[in-house]
Amino acid sequence: MHGKMSKADIGLVGLAVMGENLVMNMESKGFSVAVYNRTVEKVTAFVEGRAKGKNISGAMSLEELVNSLKKPRKVMLMVKAGKPVDNLIDQLIPLLDQGDIIIDGGNSYFRDTIRRTKQVEAEGLLYVGCGVSGGEEGALHGPSLMPGGSADAWPHIQPIFQAVAAKVEDGSPCCDWVGPDGAGHFVKMVHNGIEYGDMQLICEAYHLLKSLLGLSPAEMHEIFREWNKGDLDSYLIEITADILAYQDEDGSPLVEKILDSAGQKGTGMWTAISSLEEGVPLTLIAEAVYSRCLSAMKDERVAASQVLTGPQANFSGDREAFIEDIRQALYASKIVSYAQGYTLLRAAAESCGWDLNYGDIALMWRGGCIIRSAFLGDIKKAFDQNHGLANLLLDPFFKDKVTAAQESWRRVCAAAMLNGIPVPAFTSALSYYDGYRTDRLPANLLQAQRDYFGAHTYERLDKARGEFFHTNWTGKGGTTSSSHYNA
Repeated sequence: MHGKMSKADIGLVGLAVMGENLVMNMESKGFSVAVYNRTVEKVTAFVEGRAKGKNISGAMSLEELVNSLKKPRKVMLMVKAGKPVDNLIDQLIPLLDQGDIIIDGGNSYFRDTIRRTKQVEAEGLLYVGCGVSGGEEGALHGPSLMPGGSADAWPHIQPIFQAVAAKVEDGSPCCDWVGPDGAGHFVKMVHNGIEYGDMQLICEAYHLLKSLLGLSPAEMHEIFREWNKGDLDSYLIEITADILAYQDEDGSPLVEKILDSAGQKGTGMWTAISSLEEGVPLTLIAEAVYSRCLSAMKDERVAASQVLTGPQANFSGDREAFIEDIRQALYASKIVSYAQGYTLLRAAAESCGWDLNYGDIALMWRGGCIIRSAFLGDIKKAFDQNHGLANLLLDPFFKDKVTAAQESWRRVCAAAMLNGIPVPAFTSALSYYDGYRTDRLPANLLQAQRDYFGAHTYERLDKARGEFFHTNWTGKGGTTSSSHYNA
């Protein structure tokens, strides 16, 4: 379309806002890009509009796109997850040659990426599933990129990916090779789960400030702005401060006019489901997903509010001290959320055979992405000091922080309960912390119950692990124990 151009460094399919912005970013870093979109009018509009005069060429078909690329060809898909990705892979395979690379930059489910890697590699091609975070702004100015898949593809895409990725203070790019097949998309999924948790925690802090302390959005704006200067320094705290200050056309705070019914795109839910599959307690992120589900039952909640009673919120203590308690509770709960997220990464690495670098993952999330925060620098340090760290709560830095915040955290959870304000993420984080530090939980009774009704057997404290016992609790029935089902 631009006359005869030399072959492009990379091709991109899918000119929605993320795709367009990523193309502009790549071109601004000195790479030539060829683009294609299923509705080709978008290609013409983009090439003649926003991309005019830039090193960007439009293709009217997949075939034309493939033919306009340098070898090994790199084709990046920025399309809706699911069937559209499979369709494009099936169309691309016959057009590509040995060693060419297909990259999926959408929010694909990691198990799909595992399957697609096998399929594409079987054809002699290379496949990359890459998590992309940072929204529209990130895509344009520097996202966090989490690529995984065929390792042989990395040297070919590394120069482009690390050039366009966000950089942290020392210039390190928020992009590194994550691991085989679905590892990149898994890490992105956990990022999104943590994002759900962070957002829910901030919403609970806002709810307490508003409904228990009776603060105005303008007063809360100041509080969040202040919090953003300390331990909680992060993108989500920063935008929360901005949102609270934003006024509607009539001069009143816009946030209070927004319907309290939240949507979700599924990545938080996938994180919670994966945690159940791996048997890892991701209680805070699961509560964050469920909180969105409960928020969506708006009409039912309005009806229930007329029927179900609870205490009148009433605060009589020192407000400044309680605001600081909320800040500490938010910080301690956030530590738990990330601790849980990392235990899921560790469990999945084990079951999928990935060797993940947890410090590098924290660095990839340090800039460009939605959960970017100063806090991630501390996580990187924790894993640099101890690669085998079982749980972030055991790292000396985080252990001291939680210990210091603990009294505040408990006061906030207790005050919320006594005043009838729901804080499911704060309280589930505290329950996890208390459960994790308890050497003897009541699961001995649970094992007795399972043995009583289903002969599931149990181990004993006074015998070696791995030796199983069954008791004939009623004196009736035999001594046969169950070996095949678990309740």
